[in-house]
Amino acid sequence: MTAYPELEDAKASWRHQPAPECLSGKAILVTGAGDGIGQALAKTAALYGADLILLGRTRAKLEAVFDWIGEHTRTRPVIVPCDLSHLGPSSAESLASQARTEYGRLDGLVHNASLLGAKTPLAHYPMSQWEDVMRVNLSAAAALTQALLPLMLETAATQGRQGSILFTSSSVGRKGRAYWGAYAVSKFAVEGLMQVLADECAAEGALRVNSLNPGATRTAMRRQAYPAENPADVPPPEACLDIYIHLLSDAAEGVTGQAFDARTWPGAP
Repeated sequence: MTAYPELEDAKASWRHQPAPECLSGKAILVTGAGDGIGQALAKTAALYGADLILLGRTRAKLEAVFDWIGEHTRTRPVIVPCDLSHLGPSSAESLASQARTEYGRLDGLVHNASLLGAKTPLAHYPMSQWEDVMRVNLSAAAALTQALLPLMLETAATQGRQGSILFTSSSVGRKGRAYWGAYAVSKFAVEGLMQVLADECAAEGALRVNSLNPGATRTAMRRQAYPAENPADVPPPEACLDIYIHLLSDAAEGVTGQAFDARTWPGAP
């Protein structure tokens, strides 16, 4: 894994060291895969053996991740350019059909893409931005999950192992803070979506559903939210990937309905 120096640097402080090839044979869809945590996770999951469906808004960014994976791993990625602000039931079903055609299976789904929106008092929040944030952060995640559930359940039954759905959350989605507006409210709703889905899937036991707050992370969204902050003082996306990889791997079987926080992650059970 020497082709990824940022990952090698971060692994020295990981709380959990995943087994090599722990994602081998798994197909995983990551939203927001062209940048930030999504990009880092896609590359790292491929290094641990997963076939990636790279979903994002900007084709050029997805192609860069696709090329990197093709050069440095033996896995087979797929690009799915998609603007989640326009994702509806029919386009979600088309995406699910594409996943079925490409791999015939889906073991993991990571809802990572988000919009920040305005940081302003609710009294002055632009409702057009409010609706955009809610569509991308919540409604698209719900529609995509609904469309992909049949394939994930079929995969779990065929493979005889649980699938994993993971939502990237935020501290402001667990304790509201002034001026975080639609972003905070959407993340509260994502936590509720996770809990409802986890409870619905619990009886059958084929899927585990969790959320993860990665904490402060050096991303473009972080720079937008904290323009005066020195990026060098913020951990890179790779710093929290041990938790993502663990929750996507079979090592996390039976772990569901949990709202994890990278800052207090105790390590693998």
